[in-house]
Amino acid sequence: MNFLYVNYPSWIHPQIFPGIKFLGLLRWYGLMYVFAFGTAYWILNRLFKEGALDSPSQAGAASSTAGKATEDDVFSFIATGIVFLLIGARIFSTLIYDTTGLYWKKPWLIFWPFDAAGNFTGLAGMSYHGGFIGGLIGMIFWCRVHKKPFWKWCDAMCVAIPLGYTFGRLGNFLNGELYGRITTAPWGMVFPAAEKFSASKSWVIEFAEKIGMDIAGKNLVNLPRHPSQLYEALVEGVILWSILWFMRKHKKFDGQLGLSYACGYGFFRFFIEYFREPDADIGYRIAKDASAPLYTNTSLLNFSTGQILCFLMVAGSLVTMIVLGITSRKKGA
Repeated sequence: MNFLYVNYPSWIHPQIFPGIKFLGLLRWYGLMYVFAFGTAYWILNRLFKEGALDSPSQAGAASSTAGKATEDDVFSFIATGIVFLLIGARIFSTLIYDTTGLYWKKPWLIFWPFDAAGNFTGLAGMSYHGGFIGGLIGMIFWCRVHKKPFWKWCDAMCVAIPLGYTFGRLGNFLNGELYGRITTAPWGMVFPAAEKFSASKSWVIEFAEKIGMDIAGKNLVNLPRHPSQLYEALVEGVILWSILWFMRKHKKFDGQLGLSYACGYGFFRFFIEYFREPDADIGYRIAKDASAPLYTNTSLLNFSTGQILCFLMVAGSLVTMIVLGITSRKKGA
């Protein structure tokens, strides 16, 4: 370790048991999904025990259980949400973020977990925003089928999501992917798979001098980057969950927590995207300078796909929150 930057730990591999046949298929990222869903279920079950999922007219009523949620309801609800989430995340990733056009031409490959040579690859590539839309559709579908108040159940689910989401970003870190832009910050990390730069360029030499990196005799240099996966795990995960957990007993109307989650996530990620490097094959969707490099932030007016989607999340949730707030006041008047 250097005090001016950190090397990505050499003992971390995407596989849990690297080099071992069959067991090598087990990856940390997939295990993090298990932890994520397990954590979300645990929190949702905690809210169920607090009575947060009981229908308003029946909450606290000992004479009737018609409006009370059950443990089977909780499991069924989150299981439906997970299935729709995974479908949405995969579809969005393949149709929106893949630039080859392969999945538009051959949509049956979207859920095909093998490559052209027949090797098992799993469903590599998931989109948060696709998962958000898919999960939302799943919750609406479940609530309509089971005749449950959508906004009340949405509130509980959205309180449960962020802490589980933390594990998803930790999975990205363990995969050494979705890293950030280059930085001279002392916690900047050298990710093995990141783009390397020519050691002969003057800006690279100056950058290396600032962080005390010895690049003598090297042709290509791997510079430290923001560990943006960990930023997201902390801010969009732990901090956002803490805020919503505090708010859960102080909400003014059903839907406030769910919309606060969407607004909070969109707001936090919009700004963290300035530290995260956009996908090289997509680049900026909106840019003040279309030729601006992706590995460093040259303008706050260069917007990635994620930032555009986060802006829409914030705008949509704020408008809906205002409408629900007004409607709630009128009902209470």
